[in-house]
Amino acid sequence: MTNDRPHCVVLGVGNADRGDDAAGPAVARNLRSLLPPGTQIIEHGGEATALIGQMDGAERVFMIDACVSGARPGTIHRFDVSATPVPAVALGLSSHGFGVAAAVELARALGQLPRQCIIYAIEAASFEIGAPLSPMVAAGVIEVAGRVLAEIANYANQEGGQHA
Repeated sequence: MTNDRPHCVVLGVGNADRGDDAAGPAVARNLRSLLPPGTQIIEHGGEATALIGQMDGAERVFMIDACVSGARPGTIHRFDVSATPVPAVALGLSSHGFGVAAAVELARALGQLPRQCIIYAIEAASFEIGAPLSPMVAAGVIEVAGRVLAEIANYANQEGGQHA
């Protein structure tokens, strides 16, 4: 990791103007004032090569996106893709054409995948232009923000113990 790159990156992926596709950016906004120094929060539209660039050099990345798998809206999926490929079931989950999962696998193939890479996907109900988050997805956003915050705090505590 270079000194100018953050230790941890949180990527909220999606389009804030397309209903539940705003789930990722909403998580990023919820976390903006809560995360420790050394954490970068990025709201991102989802273009795959740009996602790879945002991950490059970070030790730990959390990616949050809306998804469509047929589960109940608001359902939260979590995938730790640090050492193993993205599960086949997740490859089609993203609401974006190329998708977060495909970007992760391309980063892995290029040797640019961070040491720790977690994907959170929140099941969407609607991608209507101009619509707000549906209530179930809004509840999922709050829950994912809490989970990401807890995971980052846990990593910080583990790392602090190693240096003590």
